[in-house]
Amino acid sequence: MLKDQALEFFIELQTDIIQALETIDGKQFITDTWRRPEGGGGTSRLVENGNIFERGGCNYSHVFGKQLPPSASEHRPELAGQSWEAAGVSLVMHPKNPYVPTVHLNVRMFITESGQGWFGGGMDLTPYYYFEQDAVHWHRTCKDALDPINTELYPKYKQWCDHYFNLKHRNESRGIGGIFFDDLSQPSMEQAFDIVKATGRAFLKGYVPIVTLRQDMPYTEKQREWQLYRRGRYVEFNLVYDRGTLFGLQSNGRTESILMSMPPLVRWQYDYHPPHGSREDDLLRNLIPKAYV
Repeated sequence: MLKDQALEFFIELQTDIIQALETIDGKQFITDTWRRPEGGGGTSRLVENGNIFERGGCNYSHVFGKQLPPSASEHRPELAGQSWEAAGVSLVMHPKNPYVPTVHLNVRMFITESGQGWFGGGMDLTPYYYFEQDAVHWHRTCKDALDPINTELYPKYKQWCDHYFNLKHRNESRGIGGIFFDDLSQPSMEQAFDIVKATGRAFLKGYVPIVTLRQDMPYTEKQREWQLYRRGRYVEFNLVYDRGTLFGLQSNGRTESILMSMPPLVRWQYDYHPPHGSREDDLLRNLIPKAYV
């Protein structure tokens, strides 16, 4: 059964990712297993004040609910009020070194009482300092993951990612994107699941080489301050726009696991503008190249 295959994949994916990231960081991740009163539960694997990652976590969840929250029925109003079942893996890693980018991965499955189901997910990169080499590698990995399924998917999902991870109130991109897709059930649930599997399996291929390359680069206190300031944009997006965060909170999910994606330290400075023409200014004003591959 497809649902059982998806659940098995999500569990294996979390295990594989955590094993790899523990090896990189050198610190063992905490395991926090939890139950949800309305139904289901999950396992959160996280690290605080690691050697490489200041905070990071990877959640597996399989939960049930009696009524779809607004964030889930927004695009399918005919399903409002139905009971539901959802499962998936979500990950955010916030590094200490400003030259190592923050990263996000999410793959998920949703099923309603009427039998309708769909898959969603994606992965995107949020650098504090832009390196073309890293951007090309990241997007090449995304493209290589999807091309065997359909060569039309990468450009479509890249554009979807750029549109979604955008702070409309600031007219800024959250990062350099990646791929994003949602509500996938056509041409078949089987192909939608193939896309989810390809995305999940591409994550370590895309992120680990970048971490390895940048983790030991020396940085200044001023660059650290810029990292904390730019993290503020990540918080703004998650609390204002992110459908996963909204769904988790609206469905009475476990708050600690939902907000594990937030960086541990962040700063806002009133009307701050980086020096014109600096690397920080170019990144904030979306003046970096867009054609990565």
